[in-house]
Amino acid sequence: MLSYRASIPLSNHTLIRLAELIRARRAEGRSRWRKLDPARQALLVLAHLRNGDTYACLGAGFAIGTTTAWRYVREGVDLLAALTENVHAAVKRAAQLAYTILDGTLIPIDRLADERPYYSGKHKQHGMNVQLLADPAGRLVWASPALPGAVHDVTAARTVGLIDALTSAGVKTFADKGYQGAGGTIRTPFKRHRHRPWLSRGQRDVNRAHARIRAIGERAVATLKGWKGLTKLRCCPHRATALVQAILVLQLVEEGRYSR
Repeated sequence: MLSYRASIPLSNHTLIRLAELIRARRAEGRSRWRKLDPARQALLVLAHLRNGDTYACLGAGFAIGTTTAWRYVREGVDLLAALTENVHAAVKRAAQLAYTILDGTLIPIDRLADERPYYSGKHKQHGMNVQLLADPAGRLVWASPALPGAVHDVTAARTVGLIDALTSAGVKTFADKGYQGAGGTIRTPFKRHRHRPWLSRGQRDVNRAHARIRAIGERAVATLKGWKGLTKLRCCPHRATALVQAILVLQLVEEGRYSR
């Protein structure tokens, strides 16, 4: 079998943080000898999440079985996902910002036998709907649990309690037209309809300013999608939440913004 070296665009600090979690978990469970030490297992998990390496590639590269690679990745993901803030803690942190930006994205998945709940008419593909909260610089603040792709953005935001939490905390939030009717502190652009076929000049100016703010929030979506492990999920859709939350924690650690 041919092999080659590959780089992972992450800092050594992120590797050390994950290795510490794995080491603590092994000590807690009094785990016996493992094929890989905590640092190597952490490197394996990062290679899967950041570079999207398959379990077969990981098994060959780390000289372990494919099943062992799958088990190591699952363990690392669950440890990271357990550190994620809930919606109220995230909004409390967001209340310190001048404003936030709310947007939704679709994580593609393999087609399922019961595929209708997972088909997004907006994106024309099957996937899981994830709501993202970004700061004024376009950095990720929080990512919601994943819901089936057929769920509309505003419904998804309500379901995970994000809209109520932002409103209760008085956090001004900018969102696109998909969040029309959200109410509270959610600000959406003016939208044409049959009773208002044309927008006034002032409304168009407001929409342009609104769009410039929301465009910054696209950086948060790009940041999340930069983790190749989310390019297309080939696992159970119910694992999407753990994967997204694990990546969120790693991204915050990488940027030096994780304080827990």
